[in-house]
Amino acid sequence: MNTQVLIVAAVAAIAVALLAWWFMQSRRRAHLRSRFGPEYERAIRETGNVAKAETMLSDRERRMAKLHVRSLTAEESSRFSASWRAVQTRFVDDPKGALVDADALITEVMTTRGYPMTDWEQRVADISVDYPLVVDHYRTAHEIAVRHQRGEASTEDMRRAMIAYRELFAELVESPRDTLRRAG
Repeated sequence: MNTQVLIVAAVAAIAVALLAWWFMQSRRRAHLRSRFGPEYERAIRETGNVAKAETMLSDRERRMAKLHVRSLTAEESSRFSASWRAVQTRFVDDPKGALVDADALITEVMTTRGYPMTDWEQRVADISVDYPLVVDHYRTAHEIAVRHQRGEASTEDMRRAMIAYRELFAELVESPRDTLRRAG
């Protein structure tokens, strides 16, 4: 074969390889954007790098695929819903106590579902895979709960935390579960 044909073949092979790589990256990016929604953009801001953010989000997906997170039984869901209503009612007379109880109830629901509860950052990362649209509510509520423990949260802050916890609670207990996991 002549040298020109080999060069053209090599350039064509490299171009095809680059095109395939670009296509795979585009599909991966579209999947992650769709799966994680606002959490995708947050990850980019947090890492300062699209590739690092996408790797981090992919790692979260892989970790969650190995875990045995389950839906609640109808009885568990009913019991937790009744507990939540009691916590919300308590807020009027005892906002501080209700916030502590809401935080504990969310933790109990997550534990029952099978989410590992080792450390806060990992817990948020895990929740972001299945519930990317409400994970920021969890961050907000937890941050206010921590400020409350230090005596730095106002009643309005606690009200915001309860609303944020309610959003996460509704996703964990009352709505169809694992929709994103099955779709992803």
